Amino acid sequence: MSSSRLLSPLLLLSFSLLLQLALATPPLFHICSSSENFTLNSPYDTNLNKLMSYLYSKTPITGFGSGSLGVSPNKAYGLALCRGDVQRTDCQACVAEAETEIKKRCQYNKGAIIWYDYCLLKYSNVDFFGNIDDQNKFALYNVQNVSDPVYFNKKTKELLGNLAEEAYVSSKMYSAGEMMIGESKKLYGLVQCTRDLSSVDCKKCIDGAIDKLPSCCDGKQGGRVVGGSCNVRYEIYPFVNT
Repeated sequence: MSSSRLLSPLLLLSFSLLLQLALATPPLFHICSSSENFTLNSPYDTNLNKLMSYLYSKTPITGFGSGSLGVSPNKAYGLALCRGDVQRTDCQACVAEAETEIKKRCQYNKGAIIWYDYCLLKYSNVDFFGNIDDQNKFALYNVQNVSDPVYFNKKTKELLGNLAEEAYVSSKMYSAGEMMIGESKKLYGLVQCTRDLSSVDCKKCIDGAIDKLPSCCDGKQGGRVVGGSCNVRYEIYPFVNT
């Protein structure tokens, strides 16, 4: 998908090969979210490294992992989420790459988040579990326009709204699906939340992301609003694994 970014405050492959593939895939975006830094080999650094190792091993089992380690003021909180259609080996490869890359891009920063197509990784020295992340957010869109934006936008909101109703009551807080637009074309969509949220907050987060689509992706053939707690995406081509 040809894309631009808008910041808003608003199969069987060996693991080594999968990791190589992940290494060749740049992240969608990242944010160094804390104003505080830590030093090498400090208590926070030690806690964070152990937490990252835990998330690497824990996340691929169910597609989501979260945890905290240490005692304040050196306590580290973190989570990792893989897209709901991603296989375990791909998930683990993505989390491994995310950990490596975020350490380069936000070196010694006490809070950071990084997104890939297949996963996100987030950590902080502040407890963020259970709260909708409205600060870390961005959008991507296809530069191509549709011929009938009013109709297309309506169908997009309908599809994503239906998926939201499925996702927030699902154990994976994820749903993907498709819808006919016109006689021969299809629209594809996906919504997902991090599983530290309550069902109510998941729905609230997704609805908020859908509401942001007109400001970034009005009449575009594809778009997504991606945040630290949820994301929504639509395309005119299939993009999830089946």
